[in-house]
Amino acid sequence: MTHILLIEDDAGTAAEIALELTAGGYRVTHRGLVADGYVVARDVSVDLLIVDRQLPDGEGLDLIAGLRAEGRRTPALVLSALGTLDDRVRGLRAGGDDYLPKPFALVELVARVQALLRRPDESRDTRLIAGPLDLDLLAGTATRAQRALDLLPRELKLLDYLVRRPGQVVTRSMLLQDVWGYTFEPNSNVVDVHMGRLRRKVDGEGEAPLIRNVRGQGYVFDVPA
Repeated sequence: MTHILLIEDDAGTAAEIALELTAGGYRVTHRGLVADGYVVARDVSVDLLIVDRQLPDGEGLDLIAGLRAEGRRTPALVLSALGTLDDRVRGLRAGGDDYLPKPFALVELVARVQALLRRPDESRDTRLIAGPLDLDLLAGTATRAQRALDLLPRELKLLDYLVRRPGQVVTRSMLLQDVWGYTFEPNSNVVDVHMGRLRRKVDGEGEAPLIRNVRGQGYVFDVPA
């Protein structure tokens, strides 16, 4: 049974989340403090973390950052009433895999949990080098042949996803599920819009294209030989 650790100090919110997840077949362990959550989070049986940011004894992001510093890569969903763009970016840079602002619908929380658990058990390296590209995910920066790429957080996440799958066709459905966390395909061109903007930033004039559109299928990241 999938084991989820919920670290949330509000008893009512924690009870609602735990009830919903338990009904979905998950095993849920609840803690209300950073210190107590940290002890349980180091248990190898934990498959996913759901961590509130503002806890009585500290910041939930510090717990996640501490686990990442120890080399622990358990997926983490951050919950917080702090929902600005800067707050979300900080959460992801601290090592969170997804960020859900409060208030939220339980159905969305469950969908995000399912998306995180579906992700492949891939390397969580924070520094990636592929051909002329250099991605520093911790700093949130990317360069191509020492040319700084002015990427938005979502664009950096898309590029990270592509770089980890060189030569593989990445479909729009894969991107929607693994980058956006959607369990359905919205009736929009959100992927194509973001990918078009990313390609224009990565592949400058006169440079060999690194991101290729495969008509009717998706996109491929090509590393120059």
